[in-house]
Amino acid sequence: MEIRQLKYFVATAESLNFSEAAKRNYVTQSTLSQQIKQLENEMGVQLFERNNRSVFLTEAGKELLPFAIDAIHAVDNCQQRIMDLQHFLTGTLNIGVTYSFSPIVMESIFTFMERFPKVKLNVYHKSVEELMEMLHCRKVDFVLSFKPSVINSEVESQVIFENHLSAIVNSNHPLASKDVVELSDLERYDLALPSHGFQSRSTFEELQAQHKNKFRVRIELNDANILLKIIKQSEMVTILSESSIHNLDGFKAIPINCLNNKMEVCIHILKDTYRKKSLTEFIEILNNSNAVMLRKQGW
Repeated sequence: MEIRQLKYFVATAESLNFSEAAKRNYVTQSTLSQQIKQLENEMGVQLFERNNRSVFLTEAGKELLPFAIDAIHAVDNCQQRIMDLQHFLTGTLNIGVTYSFSPIVMESIFTFMERFPKVKLNVYHKSVEELMEMLHCRKVDFVLSFKPSVINSEVESQVIFENHLSAIVNSNHPLASKDVVELSDLERYDLALPSHGFQSRSTFEELQAQHKNKFRVRIELNDANILLKIIKQSEMVTILSESSIHNLDGFKAIPINCLNNKMEVCIHILKDTYRKKSLTEFIEILNNSNAVMLRKQGW
């Protein structure tokens, strides 16, 4: 049994598509099929059921899958430990960032790339639910997002600063002169809200349920960049964290005046896993970045 055979098996089990699994591993479909067949012959069991239309895991395949994943992770951790011990900071760092914190993390990304040119960065911008699933599957090394309402015992969440849920408007908006905004103020304006799955949307809906306000939601978007473009060109209001407009001109973030509008911003890492040197270096850079230091100071 070879580790590459297990990688081919896991890729096929996850996609249930031999062609897609071959692409993910940069091999031909025939090579992948041959290696899986050798693995089946060696183990004396059939791992997949195949027909002209579909691929399914057999009972033996379902039993092997978690052990194969653990074996691949063990090999990857071994390789990473050796590289770190040799002081060669190389390899790949996979970062998960929710849309709200894209502006916050950019400074750290550029600093890290300049300091460690041999490390490749893969940055994923998705909802917190998607990113936490990627973290559990070890497709990202850490996630930067708000602290989730439901605590997972397998995840360590390190608070790096607090953020306020805010009304985001363009700098010429009638609300832009305010230091704080009441929920009742927002009833007078059309709202452009982030889609369900954004932590800011979930927090806003919790506030709405508590105060029974009635809002005019005109549009929902799952792209924060397009959402901010709409805000900049209209008198609509959106609800995001104040950090979502970090270093962006033409906007004003106005904290919402109510209880429980503070949200903790965290770095989420799986417990009891090896932490590669590139991960610890990036977190140190992030914690000492101007963007995070300003937030810690309440600016």
